[in-house]
Amino acid sequence: MGKVIVMNSVTLDGVMQAPGRPDEDTRDGFASGGWAIPYADEAMVAKMGERMGADRAFLFGRRTYEQLLASWNTRGGPFKDALNNTHKFVASSTPETRLDWPNSTLLHGDVSAAVEELKQSSDTNLVIMGSGVLIGSLMAADLIDEYLLMIAPLVVGTGRRLFPAGVQTSLRLVESITTRTGVVIATYEPARAGSGGPARHTDVRVDGAREERA
Repeated sequence: MGKVIVMNSVTLDGVMQAPGRPDEDTRDGFASGGWAIPYADEAMVAKMGERMGADRAFLFGRRTYEQLLASWNTRGGPFKDALNNTHKFVASSTPETRLDWPNSTLLHGDVSAAVEELKQSSDTNLVIMGSGVLIGSLMAADLIDEYLLMIAPLVVGTGRRLFPAGVQTSLRLVESITTRTGVVIATYEPARAGSGGPARHTDVRVDGAREERA
């Protein structure tokens, strides 16, 4: 059975809105877009690469799908090819949603049920980036299996947050790395019944970054 993996940058106060560009997402007057750029380094790229092997597909909300693909197809580079060549499932409340990029499948209607069916029918992991509304609905349905969060040492004060109001969940820390730019890359799993208690950690060093492993 595949896993649903959330992979996002967030600030210390939990904001996930517009990490990559000033004009990425200005909803609600958000003016701090691009906040994650100064903290990017090779450790973050490596950790993301671990979740983007051959046994994965992408799972996006419509807005993230449209913006992410448009941005990287304009920029070019290896991430463009990874996005285009990998299968993408796109959740949308609009059945007429156009999917303009290759290898794309629309999920409409009961998206949580569709995602659960995808998990049960394949060993392929579904990797979510951005897609805050989709994450909230899948959290409520207890369908997310892992959170890879890149937590920047920054408080922006306003903006759309990763964890929506009204949704509660208990997580256990599986692994964490502190990068040279001060980002904490933390891997969490839901603390479901039978998953065991809190993880214990040992500090080691990996390529100049401090790593804690369960």
